[in-house]
Amino acid sequence: MELHQKKNILIGVIGGSVCTNEEYQLAEEVGKTIAHSGGVLVCGGMSGVMEAACKGAVQAGGLTVGILPGDNTGDANPYVKVPVATGMGIGRNIIIVRTAAALISIDGKFGTLSEISYALQLNKRVISLRPWMEVPGMMIVKTPEEAVRLAFEAVDDI
Repeated sequence: MELHQKKNILIGVIGGSVCTNEEYQLAEEVGKTIAHSGGVLVCGGMSGVMEAACKGAVQAGGLTVGILPGDNTGDANPYVKVPVATGMGIGRNIIIVRTAAALISIDGKFGTLSEISYALQLNKRVISLRPWMEVPGMMIVKTPEEAVRLAFEAVDDI
């Protein structure tokens, strides 16, 4: 199912490094839908939501970019095709946000909240599935397909 015709648009997926099975499945479906839509998935490159989204994207033939907190590209989850070692720890969150055209969040805690805050300050669209907390300006949706559609629509609005 192709939701959008634009290719190589970077869509960020942010969320917890630990997640429930249900959140993992949602993130995997988000990744698949981004790839089917021709987008490139960018995330923090580690475990949990990030791994699930990358797994879905790769299974659908998509490209994944992981902006890693450490110095070693080998620390990326096995589904990251382009690992970027920053050595910046949580400071890498701003790079993820700056790189993505729009962001989709799934659960998460304070790290995800910082990414949401950066994105909203930069007037980037943030769409959330299962938010840890509601943040004014964030769009809350129920399905991965709706999240990805709204992320690509944000690119049209630029």
